[in-house]
Formats: sequence, C-alpha cells, structure tokens
Amino acid sequence: MTWYVLRRLAVSLLVLLGISAVVFLMLHLVSDSPGRVVLGQRASPEAVADFNREHGFDRPVVAQYVGYLGRLLHGDLGRSYKLNEDVGTLLARNAGRSAMVSLAGLVLALLIAVPLGILQAVRRNSVVDRVATAASYVLYATPSFLLGLLLIAVFSQTIPIFPAEASQSHSPWVVFTDPRAMALPVITLAVTSIAVFAQYQRSAALDQLGQDYIRVARAKGLPERLILTRHLLRNACLPLVMLVGTLVPTLLAGNLIVESLFNYPGLGLLFLNSLQREDYPVLLAYTLIGGVLTVAGNFVADVVVAAADRRIELSA
Repeated sequence: MTWYVLRRLAVSLLVLLGISAVVFLMLHLVSDSPGRVVLGQRASPEAVADFNREHGFDRPVVAQYVGYLGRLLHGDLGRSYKLNEDVGTLLARNAGRSAMVSLAGLVLALLIAVPLGILQAVRRNSVVDRVATAASYVLYATPSFLLGLLLIAVFSQTIPIFPAEASQSHSPWVVFTDPRAMALPVITLAVTSIAVFAQYQRSAALDQLGQDYIRVARAKGLPERLILTRHLLRNACLPLVMLVGTLVPTLLAGNLIVESLFNYPGLGLLFLNSLQREDYPVLLAYTLIGGVLTVAGNFVADVVVAAADRRIELSA
C-alpha cells in the first residue's frame, strides 16, 4: 500500500508541475507584454517597461517560471493590481464560504443519490426505476442557471418559502447558521449532482448484484436489507468515490453559476467580478487552485478506493 501511495503521489506532483507551467504561460499568451495586460492599453510604453522590469517580466521566460515556482512554494499567488491586495488573501477570505456551500450540496446529493441508485438497481425496470431514470436525464440536461431560476420562481415568488438572495454573511458556517437563506443555492448545486450520482450508483449496484458473493449471501438466507447494507453498499460505492474525486472542477464551475445567480460572496463571484475587471492574477490563481483541487481529489479517491479494494493496489 505504501508503494502504491508513493507512486500516485509522484504522478500527482508531476501533473501539478505541468499545471503550474500552463497557468504561468497563460498570462504570456494573453499578450507579449504582461505589463500591457495589467496596466491597460492606454498605459504609456515607459510605464509598461517600468512595470515589466519591476516585476521581472523582462527576464527570460525560463527564469520567470523558476521564480514563479519559488513564489508558489512560499504561498505567494501574486497580487491583484486592480484591488491592490494579495491574491492569496482574497482567495482565503472567500474560500471557506464556497467550500461549505459545495460540501453541503455534495453531501445532500450523496444522501439522496446513493439509496436512490441502489433502489433503482434492486427494482430494475420497475415504475420507480423508469421514473427516476427519466427524471435524472431531465435534471442532468437542465443547465444550473435555469434550474436556479426555476427554484427562485417557485419557492421564492410563487410560494415564498425561501429568499431569492443568499445570505450575505461572511461566515463560512452560514449554511448552518442561516439554512433558510442558503437552501436554494445548496439545492441547486445538489440536484444536478443527484442526477449523475444516482445513475452511476445504479450501474455499480447492478454490476454487484450479479456477483457470486451476493448469490451466496442470498442462498444462506440472509435478510435482503442486511445483504444490501453490509455486502452490496461498500463495493457498489467504490466507483462513486472515484467519480466524486473527479468532479471537483464541476463543483467549482457550479459555484460560478450559483454564486452569481444568488449573489453569494464566494470564490465563484470573485472570479466573475475579476473577469469583468480583467484582473488576470486572480483569474490565474483561481485556475491554478482548480487544477490543484482536481489532482488532490483524484489522489485521495485513488487511495481510498485502493484501501477498500486491495485488488486495485496489486494491479497498479
């Protein structure tokens, strides 16, 4: 197991190195002069030259990249020239709120999707299975912004149960302290994931129901509930663990839409505001964090699945 983790860690570090190179080159691909991008088209050539020299953009690209890596290793993500604030501080201020909303949506989706997928597998081709499958396809095909607008129209205007705007509190625990205000954003994030998770869980459960150990358990006369909870659930959830690990970019993308739609002050809204301001250091740092979280999610998923199923370790 130790060698498996070390191999996966080495691969993850190489991928992270590649991601850092791509993010670094993005600023240079936008323009041949980063100073021109940051200061704007109306800046004088002298001001652009002074900016490039002050920030080392006049050095060779390789030397710039080495310096960029060194700053990353020290936690320096750059500086927002539009807001005149450290990018790391900006992201840290908003990361907790976005993380808690994403986590709440993910947990809600799993709590609904896992039992629903197993129920569909056990009652394959029944009315419940067909209705749930059809609903999953419809929800999966519905854009998040449209789903959010429909929820606002129904549960905020037609039936005024929840507010149309999310809480403006800066506490990351607002999901728990003000659940009514955060209900619609969390539900919007969860519903699309439920459609994917339920169908994935259904396929995995169907595959496990045909295995010999399930037939042996039934032949011994074990109660069906015990077979499903003790034997089927663990093995059927392993593919879903892998799926969740690869869905980090989807959660970040979902935050962009949901936070903008419900005016929730998180990383997604920060990204959109930075996009309007053309605040490239913030945009690139957000992109880098998305890549890092994706690699980290895949690494954790690989380790968890390998720990639960040692056959993966032996075949790796």
